[in-house]
Amino acid sequence: MEIWINPACSKCRSALSLLDAEGARYTVRRYLEQPPTVAELEGVLERLGLEPWDIARLGEPEAARLGLDAWERDAAWRDRWIRALADHPALIQRPIITADDGTAVVGRSPAAVRSVLAPPD
Repeated sequence: MEIWINPACSKCRSALSLLDAEGARYTVRRYLEQPPTVAELEGVLERLGLEPWDIARLGEPEAARLGLDAWERDAAWRDRWIRALADHPALIQRPIITADDGTAVVGRSPAAVRSVLAPPD
């Protein structure tokens, strides 16, 4: 599995601690340093079953600068949202965990993080 993190984020650090405590094998991606591409975001959104505006951090200064609050949340605007997230990765909700089984979660709670862990053999 892979986890997209911002090391300064307490939710990300908590998710990593939980994964470590559970003995999970994972790869860390510091998504601010290695921003996801448009194609990667599209894939993650499909796995999450969410739309780009669902994973946007609207409280970020960049969101205000771009005026995201006024952007439409529909198919006509979807590509624009995805491009904004790719161009400004600080706008992406975190942590995002993509599991080997094809599932993904926004791991902001312990329950969400645990949901991607494989059941014990």
